[in-house]
Amino acid sequence: MGAAADMPTEDRFTAEALEFLQANAAPRVEAKAGWGEGSDRVNLLAEKTRAEEEAELEAAKGWRRLAFDAGYAWITGPPAYGGRGLPSAYERIYQALEGGFDVPPQSPFGIGLGMVAPTILAHATDPVKDAYLRRLWRGDIVACQLFSEPAAGSDLAGLQTSAVRDGDEWIVNGQKVWTSGAQFSDIGEIICRTDPSAPKHKGLTGFVVDMHAPGVEVRPLRQMTGGASFNEVFFTDVRVPDNHRLGDVNQGWTVALTTLMNERASIGGGGGGGLVATGRLIELMRHLGRDADPIARQRLADIYINSKVSTYTSLRAMAKIKAGGLPGPEMSIAKLSMTLNLRRTCDLLSLVLGPKLVADTGEWGTYAWSELVLGVPGIRIAGGTDEIMRNIVGERVLGLPKEPGLSK
Repeated sequence: MGAAADMPTEDRFTAEALEFLQANAAPRVEAKAGWGEGSDRVNLLAEKTRAEEEAELEAAKGWRRLAFDAGYAWITGPPAYGGRGLPSAYERIYQALEGGFDVPPQSPFGIGLGMVAPTILAHATDPVKDAYLRRLWRGDIVACQLFSEPAAGSDLAGLQTSAVRDGDEWIVNGQKVWTSGAQFSDIGEIICRTDPSAPKHKGLTGFVVDMHAPGVEVRPLRQMTGGASFNEVFFTDVRVPDNHRLGDVNQGWTVALTTLMNERASIGGGGGGGLVATGRLIELMRHLGRDADPIARQRLADIYINSKVSTYTSLRAMAKIKAGGLPGPEMSIAKLSMTLNLRRTCDLLSLVLGPKLVADTGEWGTYAWSELVLGVPGIRIAGGTDEIMRNIVGERVLGLPKEPGLSK
C-alpha cells in the first residue's frame, strides 16, 4: 500500500478504483419485481443456517482479500498496519463506486471492523496491533465483542466474568451472552472484572482473547424470530497473555466506551428506520387499499420524515468520526432515533395488517412482516437499550442530572 505521501489525485484514484471493480465484479442490476413476485421475507436479523453462514463468510473473505491487496479495503487506515493512509474522502469515493457492483456482502466483518478493530488500534499493545489489525482488515480473521452477561446487560459495569493475574498471563472465568458472530470468530474483545473490591466502573480490564483457546465454549441461542444469530460464550480457565491486555489494568471502562461508541455508530449510522424500505410499506398500503386512509398516510409520512432527518444526523456524526473525531453522544441519538422509527413501523403494520400480521393466511406480503416485528425488540436492546440511550442524551446532551442508581 502506498503511504499518504504518494497520495493520488481524486480523479486518478477514481479511475483506478473503477478499473479494479470492472475487472473483478459485475455491475449491480437492481431487481424490479412487482408486488407478489419473488420472496416476501422482511427481517432485521439475518436468519441463516450454519451452511449458509459459512458460504457467506467464505465469499466475504474472498472479496475482502482481493480488495485489500489492491488497496481498497482499508483506505483510511495507517500504512504501518496495511492501510493506505488516505483521507476519508477517498473512502467515500470508493464506497460510492463499489455500491454499483455486485460484490459479496461484508456483514460477517461488521463487528470486527466497526467495533473491535478501532478499539485495538486505540488501546492495544504494539504486538497485538501487529498481529491482528492487518489480518482483520484483510478478512483473514473475524472478531466478536464479548461484553454483555446474563446479569449485566444495560448495566454493563456490573459484569462478573473474572480475570485473575498469573505471572505473564490472566486466567478468565465466566459467561458472556448475546454475542453475534461468536460461532465463526477467531478473536474476541472481552471486558473482565480484575478488581472485585473496586467500584464497579473502576475494577474492569479489557483483553483480546483467542476464541479457539482451550476452555472457550460457544453455544447458539434461539430467538423468537426462529433464528439463532446470537450466542452465549463460556470461559473456563482460559489463559490470556498480558500483552493481549487493552489499556491499563482496571481501566477497562474507557476501553469499553470506545467500543460502545463505535457500536452505536455502526447500528445508528444507517439512519432512523432506514433498515426498512419505505417503498415496500407504500406498496403494502396500496395493496390493502389503505393508501387513502388519512391516519395511515400520516403515520407513513412520520416514518419517512424521521428516517430522513435521522439519516442526515448520522451522516454528520459519521463525518466527524471519519475526520478523526471520537464518537460522541450523537451516536446515541442516532441509535435511539432508529429504534423509535422501527416502533413507528410496527405500529403502522399493526394498523394496516390487523390479524394478517399474526395469523398466516398464505397471502403474499402480509404475514411475512411478522419476522421484522419480532426482530425489533432485539434491535432496541443491541448496543444499549432505549432507556440507556435516553439517559445518555439527557445527561450528556441536555445536561440533566444523572439518573440515581441503587449503588448510590
